Amino acid sequence: MQTNRLVIKKVLTNSMNWKLMILLPILSASAADIRLVDAKADVSGEWKGRQTRSLLAFNRQPQGMQALTRFGGLATNLREATGFFRVEKIGDRWWMIDPEGGRFIFAGVCSLKPESKLSAQEPFERLFGSKEVWTEKTLDLLRVHGFNGCGGFSDHELLRSSKAPLPYTITLGLMSGFGKKLSVTHAQAGHVGYENDVIPVFEPGFAAFCEEQCQQRLGAMKEDPWLVGVFSDNELPIRRDMLDRMLKHGGATQAAAEAFMAGKSQITDELRREFMLQVFDTYFHLTTKAIRAALPKHLCLGSRFHGPAKTVSGVWKAAGRWCDVISINYYDHWSPQKEHLRQWHEWSGKPCLITEFYVKGMDSGMANTSGAGWVVRTQADRGLFYQNFTLALLESKTCVGWHWFKYLDNDPANTQTDASNRDSNKGILNYRYEPYAPLLNAMRELNIHIYPLIQQLDAVHEAK
Repeated sequence: MQTNRLVIKKVLTNSMNWKLMILLPILSASAADIRLVDAKADVSGEWKGRQTRSLLAFNRQPQGMQALTRFGGLATNLREATGFFRVEKIGDRWWMIDPEGGRFIFAGVCSLKPESKLSAQEPFERLFGSKEVWTEKTLDLLRVHGFNGCGGFSDHELLRSSKAPLPYTITLGLMSGFGKKLSVTHAQAGHVGYENDVIPVFEPGFAAFCEEQCQQRLGAMKEDPWLVGVFSDNELPIRRDMLDRMLKHGGATQAAAEAFMAGKSQITDELRREFMLQVFDTYFHLTTKAIRAALPKHLCLGSRFHGPAKTVSGVWKAAGRWCDVISINYYDHWSPQKEHLRQWHEWSGKPCLITEFYVKGMDSGMANTSGAGWVVRTQADRGLFYQNFTLALLESKTCVGWHWFKYLDNDPANTQTDASNRDSNKGILNYRYEPYAPLLNAMRELNIHIYPLIQQLDAVHEAK
């Protein structure tokens, strides 16, 4: 038997859901598992070799069949089954626990939705013919490559309609919806912008708006075990001078800032940090209360943080008080920083979920001028980046999963899309629905080894 052989058996249950049994090799890392991959922070920069870990240097030995639950968690050493996803710290490692009690690491893809506009229209019609066919083929593609769920900005209704669904998430946009109602938002690259970068969390009506939206949009999912949880918003502005800005903003926002400053002589950095905590504590309290009223059994995944949040303790402390998992779109670094992961857990006391990351390949033929991700030479290099990034997350013990951004490349002919999604190679498929095989092969190699890797990495850690 070849040591890198993989066998996947598909077992249908009475409910037409999938169970998987995977023949996996045992992995043990060699000392020489580092290589240099040429990369640059943006397309105009200079190439520089980046230290990159991969599975290429792991020794493989045959192992028995690994059974998975129908939700994709480990079917051995089951934990308490509640019928819904939850999180649990076992020893010093955080896990998601799937509805059947299986330990689960969420390896997903964002923006899973059919694109049938402009230049992508002909390939979609020719390849799929209908959205229902697209749904089944897309879910099969994910399964074959070891992905076990659907990330943010996906067509959750279409994906959930499958007879063999995958775990999925929902992004609500509670603050962005309320801000739009107040006419204080505008489009920015990658996310919604707010007037003076101030979120109207103290304005009258926000709590009622959240309650109404959650009841309308989430009520029908109350008993759905395939729904992992809910993101309340995406990339809210985080300004260290939020206090200064709100003191000049007017309305209930300014009144809240003035009430905070009552009896205090002058603004200090310590007061700015305290007020930041108060702003986001209010936000997470109101949004989580509304979500839990509609979905008392599902996970609150918070607002997807981004760059500015990485080193702002107050937002993590606030999220940790109310959310089950803290979500962040993590760019800027070739490898996840151990100090970031340590601090996030120290501040919040909760596990994290990486809800966006990607890298762009120059061999895709795309200009790659938009977006936040790194640039590399080839699709094979994209695959090495994926392995390097996720290995560090598994090693941290505080991360319960990740979502690659995104399913499909930007369509350069679609000028109606967000400015950050115009001409870049972010997808696991190009905009003609053709897969990037070297990338997907590397993703599959890592994804199907998630649980054996955790076992090996924990054993190495304990031996030190």
